Amino acid sequence: MDTYCWIYSTFTIPNRLVGRVGKDVVQPGVASHVDGQDEVKYHKYYQWVCFVLFFQAILFYVPRYLWKTWEGGRIKMLVLDLNCPVVGEDCKKDRKKLLVDYFRTNLHTQNFYAFRFFICEVLNFINVVGQIYFMDFFLDGEFSTYGRDVVRFTEMEPEEREDPMARVFPKVTKCTFHKYGPSGTVQKFDGLCVLPLNIVNEKIYVFLWFWFIILSILSGISLLYRAAVVAGPRVRLYLLRARSRLAPQDQVETVARQLQIGDWFVLYQLGKNIDPLIYKELMGDLAAKFEENDKDTV
Repeated sequence: MDTYCWIYSTFTIPNRLVGRVGKDVVQPGVASHVDGQDEVKYHKYYQWVCFVLFFQAILFYVPRYLWKTWEGGRIKMLVLDLNCPVVGEDCKKDRKKLLVDYFRTNLHTQNFYAFRFFICEVLNFINVVGQIYFMDFFLDGEFSTYGRDVVRFTEMEPEEREDPMARVFPKVTKCTFHKYGPSGTVQKFDGLCVLPLNIVNEKIYVFLWFWFIILSILSGISLLYRAAVVAGPRVRLYLLRARSRLAPQDQVETVARQLQIGDWFVLYQLGKNIDPLIYKELMGDLAAKFEENDKDTV
């Protein structure tokens, strides 16, 4: 019976979820019922949980894969081992010159590079919100309130509380099995089916509920931050000052005035990967180069 019920669908009786186990009901959702009168809820998704989780993991990896493909190791090549605090003076001077020449040559041509990163951030937000709706559909509309219901369940009295984990992932269910009797007549057996895997599934989805809510909030905040960065030159200036706090502010302002969003993004990412002292010297060299270009233009 267990094997048959595992392969085919099992069901519970939703209006028998509340009651004393062993007196009112055999298990939550398992009790006698009348066909056509009592509501019956079939559970089929437990067979697909592992495949769905694997599919979701692939969806989460897609934005990262896109960015790694688009980025092509540019920041790693630009760092040129300047993330080490101990670098030979000649080597440091040559590599700083390469960076300054790179920015002078590619000034105002890196916006597309930055916007591809921003697209991946938007995809992260769409992905996590879309997966919340997808899991809600997969679990017959139960996922959107699943974690909240579990927390509320722990605060209720034992006699009157309905276990949401038993409602979504029942460990014991009912199963109808048909077979031929001795005379060839079809007989119907109403049996119990044990689903031990749901002991793991219910914990996985409680964790996923809280994790997805946290991810969606953080992704939303990240998008608001990114919108402020794209729309506000002053915001970019403040962030660049914070990243190059060792450099004089007038040098930072001189550099920031020359940068578009793509140039700012690359320079800001370099600040995360270069030693702060070397980054300070790089900002000074960039400011001097930009001031020299302005004088030549005049």
